[in-house]
Amino acid sequence: MMRAWEKNIRRVTPYTPGEQPEEKDIIKLNTNENPYPPSPMVLGAKQELERLRFYPDPAAKDLVDAIADYHGLNSNEVFVGVGSDDVLAMSFLTFFNSDKPVFFPDITYSFYDVWAGLFRIPYETKALDDTFSLVAEDYYKDNGGVIFPNPNAPTGKLVSLAFIKDILEHNQDVVVIVDEAYVDFGGETALPLLKEYENLLIVRTFSKSRSLAGLRIGYAMGNRELIQALNDVKYSFNSYTMNYPTIVMGTASIRDDAYFRETTAKVIATREWFEKELAALGFTFQKSSANFVFASHNRIPAKEIFEAAKKEKIYVRYFDKPRIDNYLRISIGTDEEMKTFVNFLKLLV
Repeated sequence: MMRAWEKNIRRVTPYTPGEQPEEKDIIKLNTNENPYPPSPMVLGAKQELERLRFYPDPAAKDLVDAIADYHGLNSNEVFVGVGSDDVLAMSFLTFFNSDKPVFFPDITYSFYDVWAGLFRIPYETKALDDTFSLVAEDYYKDNGGVIFPNPNAPTGKLVSLAFIKDILEHNQDVVVIVDEAYVDFGGETALPLLKEYENLLIVRTFSKSRSLAGLRIGYAMGNRELIQALNDVKYSFNSYTMNYPTIVMGTASIRDDAYFRETTAKVIATREWFEKELAALGFTFQKSSANFVFASHNRIPAKEIFEAAKKEKIYVRYFDKPRIDNYLRISIGTDEEMKTFVNFLKLLV
């Protein structure tokens, strides 16, 4: 029997993150982390420990200015948060307030429907086609907002700038969010469209291409009205969301462009080698533009491979969900890690 106070508890089905094993000597290819360390400038960033007794700058001005300068924007066109998850959650809360449903793909980042449920936002998922591609016409209908990743997760598939422009043309009365968490690994950014569309918001993260998942830095780029609205909601929720060391180290990271380009190029090269190896072993997959590959074997079920790999201390991501329950999402590690995984697969398949 339900107690009286229980009826007022908000019930949600939470997001399930990738497994974070505590074992040592594992190969961790399940959470899309960067296999390389952060920029040496991050590790050497000077911090005044005395400042830890003060609240951090609520506007994170140094970091915002650095991001704006890097992308050729004004500082009032950049918003920062505690990882892109925080930025996206604030965006759902800020911009998706219509009675009409928000549209996003049926196979995509699985936090979207969690936020919609948490904030009581109506939504509709739009099915990817048989090639895991977004269907533009599905987003032409009346809605309360649109969001999709580019490249998509977990498929790694990219849409063109022309596709995004088409979506924007058909949705000029709502905010359209393009989640570019993986764009640095071969995607085409929507940044050039910010000058044309005042309802476009682009979200990025430092977790993947900048090797800073442990710091939790995300940011959004859009016109000043959108950014001001995000800040108003943020300051109404928690003014001091980003700590001082994160601001210092994040600013250092964005300023080391040479290291950023070097490490992303290494991940891309390893991914391309790995895709050739997978194809030779009987796997099928769409060409990835992210730091992972979404693959299915022509004979052995994905769950069987997932479980066998885990026994060998190799962790990949398996989704027990309709349409993708025979696929594995495999993060790109170092050359050595990927060769070890390929050798494991050769013995298995």
